[in-house]
Amino acid sequence: MNHSHTADDKARKGRLALWALAISAFGIGTTEFVPVGLLATIAKDFDIGITLAGLLISGYAIGVAVGAPILTALTNRVSRKTLLMVLMVVFIVGNIVAAMSTSFELLMVARFITAFSHGVFFSIGATIAVQLVPAHKKASAIALMFTGLTVATVTGVPLGTFIGQAFGWRATFWGVAALGVIAIVAIALLIPKNLKQSPPAKFSDMFRLVTNSRLLLGFAITAFGYGGTFVAFTYLTPILEDVTKIDSKLVSIVLLVYGIAVAIGNAVGGRLANHNPARALFWMFIMHAIIMIVMTFMIPFKVAGLIAVILMGLVAFMNVPGLQLNVVQLAEKYVPAAVDVASALNIAAFNVGIAMGSIIGGLVINTIGIVHTPWIGGIMVIGAVLLTGLSLRLERHTNA
Repeated sequence: MNHSHTADDKARKGRLALWALAISAFGIGTTEFVPVGLLATIAKDFDIGITLAGLLISGYAIGVAVGAPILTALTNRVSRKTLLMVLMVVFIVGNIVAAMSTSFELLMVARFITAFSHGVFFSIGATIAVQLVPAHKKASAIALMFTGLTVATVTGVPLGTFIGQAFGWRATFWGVAALGVIAIVAIALLIPKNLKQSPPAKFSDMFRLVTNSRLLLGFAITAFGYGGTFVAFTYLTPILEDVTKIDSKLVSIVLLVYGIAVAIGNAVGGRLANHNPARALFWMFIMHAIIMIVMTFMIPFKVAGLIAVILMGLVAFMNVPGLQLNVVQLAEKYVPAAVDVASALNIAAFNVGIAMGSIIGGLVINTIGIVHTPWIGGIMVIGAVLLTGLSLRLERHTNA
């Protein structure tokens, strides 16, 4: 009797701890993408062009990409719970500085600092999540933590946009800092102290990771497949306002619908990728590329433009579970000692994709115009189709 009582108790504590991770992930996810809805306002406030404001997203992504693998490796002797709390402190400070910044340069620095907490949080969060549940629930545990990120795209970004339009963009950053305070309290109360440390990744393992051609191909698939969306998504607010001619007051509602589409796509994508992630990704990317290219012809019209945005939402983030699983499986096969670091490097690859996409989008806007961002994003996704096809062929030869 007593034994089952302690088992139930342990399961309940594990669930609560997972929720603490999901709340933190929600705050961090909101911070990454919230400028998408505020770009026009921030650009106007600092009297800069929309493409320069776009650096708030690409600069953040570069911070995550640089920070994730390096800081994950440097901090792997620190107690996991302490590290999570320190990361949330960095997160809160970064957002307060952003809210109070008097110049665009200071805002950029604040974003860059906040980004450091992001990469490490997700790479160690995934390994903590797995420890909190029985073995057969590992994938679901990681999915629950990443749900925080999805929900951030669904509710955090439109809500942040709404707050920014009503009370000014600074209010949004204050709101996100407050989320960080809630997350740190949740971590302090709900995450157990006695979490296992992963053994420190050896330099030799890291070297094998970054020199393994199969894994490098996996990272490249992540960067191109995920990054293609951001050529257009980064500038979604100006696209909706200037090309589709939607009233700026309605933008947060469109972002909300977009977010719901993302959540549906993410859930479907997770199911499709369970068995053979690379094959599922191949077909997802083909569909994604077609939608991005067709979108170019749809966005000048109100109804067609909105349909295109919803379709983009469905396919754009459908690939996330598959991309993460693909790299973890490749790492288990080729460099089993460094799966943790491979996971962190893939988080970096996602963010390299975001940076590439938003920088390319900025260049497109400055040269041929904002209406061309979707099809150029589609070309980037076609790159992912070719790379995934190559990866599938190589695996078939290896297994033959």
